[in-house]
Amino acid sequence: MKKPLQAADYALFRAEVEDAEPLRHDLAEPYREAPPPLPRPRPPESDEDDIALLSESEVETHDYLLFSRPGVQNRVLWQLQRGQLEPGLELDLHGLTVVHARAALREFLDACHERRIRCARIIHGKGYRSGGGQPVLKCKINYWLRLRDDVLAFCSATRRDGGTGAVYVMLRNPNKGKKGRAEIR
Repeated sequence: MKKPLQAADYALFRAEVEDAEPLRHDLAEPYREAPPPLPRPRPPESDEDDIALLSESEVETHDYLLFSRPGVQNRVLWQLQRGQLEPGLELDLHGLTVVHARAALREFLDACHERRIRCARIIHGKGYRSGGGQPVLKCKINYWLRLRDDVLAFCSATRRDGGTGAVYVMLRNPNKGKKGRAEIR
C-alpha cells in the first residue's frame, strides 16, 4: 500500500514542475531493427605474390615442423602428430622448382577443399640435393601453409610416412561456420 503524499510535499512538487511543458505524444518510440553489419572486404588472392602480414624471413624452419592456429584442440593436434588422422589426399613435390611447387600446392589445397578432405599429406623432401644445405621446398611449404586461412595445423609426418621430409596438413571443415552465407574468394 502506497503512503499518501503530504500537502507540503505535493505543493513542493507542483512548484518545481510548474514551468514544464507537456510532451507532444505519450507513446514510446517504435522498435526498429538494427541493420546487419557489413562484412569487411577481403583482398583478392594474387597469383604472383601473397600480400601478408607475415614475411618469409620471420618464419623459422627447423628440422621438425609444427604449426597450429589458435583454437585447435590439443587432442586433435596430438592425433595429427602421431599420424592417427588418415590423409585423404597426397601431394609429392620431389624435383619441382619453387614456382611449380607453389602452383601445385595451390591446386592441391583447392582440390582438397572441393572434395571436403580434412587431412592431407604433402611430401616436400629433406633437401639433401638442395644448394646451400637448406631444404628449399621445406622452407617454402612451412611459409606457404601458414598464409592459407583454410590450413588449421600442420606438422612433420611420422617416420613411416616420410618423417621430416613430409607434413600432415589439417584443413578447415568447409561446412563449419558457412551456414547461410556465400564464401568470398
